[in-house]
Amino acid sequence: MSEQTSEEKERLATMADKAWKAFERRAAAYFGGVRCPVLGDDTKADVNHETLYIECKQRKKHSVITLWDSVRQRARKEEKTPVVCLSEKGRPGFWILVHSDDLTKL
Repeated sequence: MSEQTSEEKERLATMADKAWKAFERRAAAYFGGVRCPVLGDDTKADVNHETLYIECKQRKKHSVITLWDSVRQRARKEEKTPVVCLSEKGRPGFWILVHSDDLTKL
């Protein structure tokens, strides 16, 4: 079996990371920021923004999204906007999960 050339490795890497890069660009555009193409810029965040530190995580499946999907189905039956609130025992505050399409409805 022959070794891959650096051009082949670069082409494969470009194909593999294309989806997450596109997601980072979408998130950046949504919040009015700019995708950080490489680490070592002014920030280690995925998106450079004046006031927000934006980290993007694209996965094949997130368990919290499965929860959100079931909440969305129930919310639709009542013609309401789905919102999932998450907390950890003993930790103050909570996290709010809302789909980007619904954020302006809140």
